[in-house]
Amino acid sequence: MRRYFEIWGIMLRNSLIRELSFKANFILWMIVEVLWFCGQIVFFGIIFGQVNQIGDWSKWEVVLLLGTHQMIAQLFQAFFFVNVSNIPELVRTGKLDSLLVLPIDSQFAVSTKQFGLDSVLNALLGGVVVIVALTQLHVTPSAIAIFLYVIALGFGVAVHYSIMLTLAAVSFWIVRAQGLVYGYFNFLQIARYPDVIFPRVFLFVFGWIVPVVIVANIPARLLIKSLGQPGWLMLHLVLAGSIAFCLSRIFWRFALRHYSSASS
Repeated sequence: MRRYFEIWGIMLRNSLIRELSFKANFILWMIVEVLWFCGQIVFFGIIFGQVNQIGDWSKWEVVLLLGTHQMIAQLFQAFFFVNVSNIPELVRTGKLDSLLVLPIDSQFAVSTKQFGLDSVLNALLGGVVVIVALTQLHVTPSAIAIFLYVIALGFGVAVHYSIMLTLAAVSFWIVRAQGLVYGYFNFLQIARYPDVIFPRVFLFVFGWIVPVVIVANIPARLLIKSLGQPGWLMLHLVLAGSIAFCLSRIFWRFALRHYSSASS
């Protein structure tokens, strides 16, 4: 395990050096992401100019949900999105061979090559929004609630990673699978909407089978709307996230056995 942390540290350092070599691109993308996030807040601000609540969510509770989604989505982008989205191209060109011969786990190798510092900074912006929302709500979460919230953020990132890795692994059979990968990246935006707006069937499918809706909703509820049942909320996310990760791991190993390398 220590060896993998050391390798990951080297990859992070190399990614930071590469990103800081192109400062203009780094700053531009960070600004674009900030403007996109601000646009989401303005969008819900317009909605709450007409209504007082969406289901059981007030204006500042939704803002907190947006901040939570921002943190999860940006952390996923920072550590995994570029790497996973590049898997279909690695398979198509045969460049995956160079990673498979490394004396490390293949999934680790394809998942940790690059790192986005700009996304981490944008995740911090989401954290600031969460703090502002809590202040406006006059809510001071307990230490346990904060601890569960942080753990839930990690499981939220794991859910996105697991689903996208599974879709990327389809590229072992389909020549170009980028459409599936980028399609999910757009689809994950539904995680920023309050869960109460969706019908029950939708909530079941996308709360358990493809657990996208719960990714940000459960962490936000743990912080402000647990209603004395944080254990059940956390259990739901842990089970859904763990199942998604295990299935993605199994499917990755299955798909790898069907890989025809560039040298074969």
